[in-house]
Amino acid sequence: MLSHVRKHAFQLGRGPLSPGSRAGVGAAVGLLALVSAIESADGRAVHYVALMTVAPILAAGFASWRAVAGVGFLALLVGVGFAVADPAMELPTAVSLVGIAVATVVAASVAAVRQGQVERIGELSRLASVAQQAVLRPLGPQVGTLAVAARYISPTATAEIGGDLYEAIDTPYGVRMIIGDVRGKGLDAVRLASIVLGSYRHVAYERPDLRAVVADLDRAVARNVGDEDFVTAAVVEERGGTLTIVNCGHPAPLLLRRGAVIPLEPPAPAPPLGFMPVVRPRVERLEPGDRLLLFTDGLGEARRDGEFFPTADRAWRLLGHGTVGDGLASLETALVEWVHGRLDDDIALVLMEYTGPRSGVTVAVPSWEVGAAES
Repeated sequence: MLSHVRKHAFQLGRGPLSPGSRAGVGAAVGLLALVSAIESADGRAVHYVALMTVAPILAAGFASWRAVAGVGFLALLVGVGFAVADPAMELPTAVSLVGIAVATVVAASVAAVRQGQVERIGELSRLASVAQQAVLRPLGPQVGTLAVAARYISPTATAEIGGDLYEAIDTPYGVRMIIGDVRGKGLDAVRLASIVLGSYRHVAYERPDLRAVVADLDRAVARNVGDEDFVTAAVVEERGGTLTIVNCGHPAPLLLRRGAVIPLEPPAPAPPLGFMPVVRPRVERLEPGDRLLLFTDGLGEARRDGEFFPTADRAWRLLGHGTVGDGLASLETALVEWVHGRLDDDIALVLMEYTGPRSGVTVAVPSWEVGAAES
């Protein structure tokens, strides 16, 4: 009888039970089997049927309401079987059976509410993931003369949304990239990140000078934030083998060249977007095989036992091999291992490799490079 009703309880669900549901139902059925064994060993008089009210309540913490109802039906059926076998069924036994039925109704109701909340949370998580993907489009594997890869690392498996941003675009002025970090978290941060990226995707094609790009982005941020909100950002341009970086309060990119790791600090500090930054470009000549790591401050702040992740010390060993995608995968693995899987902030990573000039294509060098013609 137990096996028949157990099969019926599983058929009440819409599909296969999740591992948590199976564990809850299994524990509940195990409890029923234990109480049944004790009741059978005690003789024909009913003494322990009331304990079966625990079974649907136990299942309610893990399983769907249909599975809980199945467990309750099983408990009630087993209880009735013992009551019928009792030659002198008394009032406490009947009350116990009523208690099983009431417990089943209550437990199924609780399970239905819990299941609805879980589904709503799951839907919100999916919407957050879609929003994040709409803001951060996939990069690479090739953008102009650059091999490019990007990764977004969330501090938790269920929270994939934040204010870190990146983009890489092949424009008439060369390949232009941005990486930034919005102050704050959640949907407000994503909203501001989408504003910055939307503005950047427009002005990057229109402005020949990166300083004009920064000015446009600053106005876009200032129009949409409060007095204490801002966006740190680094805007990078590769044009004709020349790398130009303007930095607005953002961590300095790392240049990886022939085993060396060179932080590309700005010539002068500048405030974040939203505070009218006046930037001075840093210009470097690239060599084929050079790699550049752009990252948000979540990487610089990752630590264990008060010790920060040694990004610069380990950058070449982690990022200097294989494809740029392989390099970022190695960096993420090493980072997560360093912090024992406990990150405090989102991290955006972009790794690019200069593969050399495009054959047959002449690209104007930046206007601020010494001796260069105006763009």
